[in-house]
Amino acid sequence: MSPLDISLADLISRLDAELPDADALARVSEAHLRSQTMTDLGDQLVDHYVSKAKQSGASWTEIGDAIGVSKQAAQQRRASTPFDRFTELNRHSIVLAQEAARTHKHDFIGTEHLLLGLLGEPQGLAYEMLTKPATEQGVRDAIEEAMPPAGTKAPRGHIAFREESKVAIEEALRASTDLGHDRVGTEHSLLGLIRAEDSPAAQILRGLGFTSDELHETVKTEIARRS
Repeated sequence: MSPLDISLADLISRLDAELPDADALARVSEAHLRSQTMTDLGDQLVDHYVSKAKQSGASWTEIGDAIGVSKQAAQQRRASTPFDRFTELNRHSIVLAQEAARTHKHDFIGTEHLLLGLLGEPQGLAYEMLTKPATEQGVRDAIEEAMPPAGTKAPRGHIAFREESKVAIEEALRASTDLGHDRVGTEHSLLGLIRAEDSPAAQILRGLGFTSDELHETVKTEIARRS
């Protein structure tokens, strides 16, 4: 019996039931995505209790002992990938961006896909910021108008980020740090997109009337108000 009362057989049975007509490669791709999701959830579970342990006064040495790693490894654990500081909502927006790229049959994740991902997460602050001066459909239409032509075939498996998207992600991390925030939320990703000044998403946002300074102040104010 596993801690979550679920077995490998259960996971296989569920995937097969949900994708009855999928071929073998499509099932490999879906299994990989689900594996990543479970890994992310597991990491977030550990991070939650690491934070609780720190708040209760535990040292990094003690935390490292608890998870079987060195003090240094425990401290660096959450800095291993760009998405480790992302909130669950923001990670979901990345998944939605990947789905948007696949739906449009693009073999890359551009900033326009990242923007669609933020728009697809209505619980995120970025969604509120995007739809306050305009309707959701109006923003979606602006993104779709700027979207590159669809490809001929939907890509399978991993889809790479375009260089401009990597810049936007780096800017999101920097925005969170500059504002003194521990996590990177959808609002920081929105800031990152407009700060990637030459990207399609930045052009879309400016076309909708947003500015980098305005978004920065909104994020600062809203986070302070909700704290």
